[in-house]
Amino acid sequence: MAAPAPLRHLAAAFRFLTRLPVPGPALPAPELGRVLAWFPVPGLVLGALAAGFAQVLAGRLAPPVAAALIVAGLAWLTGALHLDGLADVADGLGGGHGDAGRTLAIMRDSRIGAFGAVAVALLLAVKVTAVAELITQRGGWALLCAPAVARFAAVPLVVLFPYARPEGLGRPFHEGGGPRELAIAGAIATAVLAAAGLRSAAPAAAALAAAVAMGLAIRRKLGGLTGDVYGAAVEVAETVFLVCAGLR
Repeated sequence: MAAPAPLRHLAAAFRFLTRLPVPGPALPAPELGRVLAWFPVPGLVLGALAAGFAQVLAGRLAPPVAAALIVAGLAWLTGALHLDGLADVADGLGGGHGDAGRTLAIMRDSRIGAFGAVAVALLLAVKVTAVAELITQRGGWALLCAPAVARFAAVPLVVLFPYARPEGLGRPFHEGGGPRELAIAGAIATAVLAAAGLRSAAPAAAALAAAVAMGLAIRRKLGGLTGDVYGAAVEVAETVFLVCAGLR
């Protein structure tokens, strides 16, 4: 007997966004957009693991060391999928010189260039610093919320913005997703933030604003977004949330 559609879509969200061993059948392309509704859930699980490790490591390791281990763990658990997107976007924008076709061609190249390497290094440095500050402040709530909010932040980019290529990994998500998936993902993310309290409102708003601003800027340059942009938006939104949550 086949599992209900929501369970299949939730399992697919875990398989797409993480390396966690969640079983389930491969989904046909027309169903991939339905997976967007569940994007915050794998993020919440990643956040719970990050917050749990922070609790265990606090007081046993120096905060910067613990933070580096947590950030490395998150990168491993996601297969560095979003970091790869960030690198491709940075290389494309840096080397495309304003030409949309050239930018998209560079983004498709699997090799990392100077712009991509610098972007990833800088983002990881900021993220490690932010996580170290949160460990010092006992800010486990932010480590819990940030991955869920960041994965939700990609959903409006997928649903509301045009896709820049006639094909690509992100296109089935764009074509199959709609207001229903956006509303469900938004409800899940809102529930996570409500559990964390009012202190999560400003970091969440900043993270979402950063993702949307990125989407608007890249749409102006390319006429649409790509799967790499979705991944880059997740990384940027997550980092912005962590930084804002640690502000004193």
